[in-house]
Amino acid sequence: MNYNCELKKALFLDRDGVVNEDTRYPYKPEHIIFRDGIFDLCRLAVQRGYIIVVVTNQAGIAKGYFTEEDVKSLHVWMGERFIKEGAPVTAFYYCPYHPQGVIEQYRRSSDWRKPGPGIVLQAAKDHGIDLTKSLMVGDKHSDRIALKELTSVILKSDYVKIGYDIESLEEVYEYLV
Repeated sequence: MNYNCELKKALFLDRDGVVNEDTRYPYKPEHIIFRDGIFDLCRLAVQRGYIIVVVTNQAGIAKGYFTEEDVKSLHVWMGERFIKEGAPVTAFYYCPYHPQGVIEQYRRSSDWRKPGPGIVLQAAKDHGIDLTKSLMVGDKHSDRIALKELTSVILKSDYVKIGYDIESLEEVYEYLV
């Protein structure tokens, strides 16, 4: 029996804008254009002992653009691609809620919606993650998770032209220790 209870370190990635180009509410494989360098980054992270966890706000569910099943199917497809690229994603988490949603069951505030910490805290609980040794990479100010123990870095994007931390995915390498 293995009694090793050491917590894991995780590379948390926002999906649209970090893992793939933000093509505005993508929900089918044909909508996905993987970002240049994402597979290299994830392979390096895995080599350095990180698990990969994708955390994404998916307001398109609340807005009626697509369903939870669409998101789940897309994440299965994306996960298979990451496996083929030698950089397996441990888990995908998504928040379907939005306060202005048109689908009543999803129209609400939630601490799972980034920058709220709920989505990351759930992943940490589910996978035994040490947040002090982990990193979150996003492309919007809302991807700076409201947890002082988690380092979050923001990639320059159309959403963040000032106040970003990095200009390319390659710059994340220096954060992976």
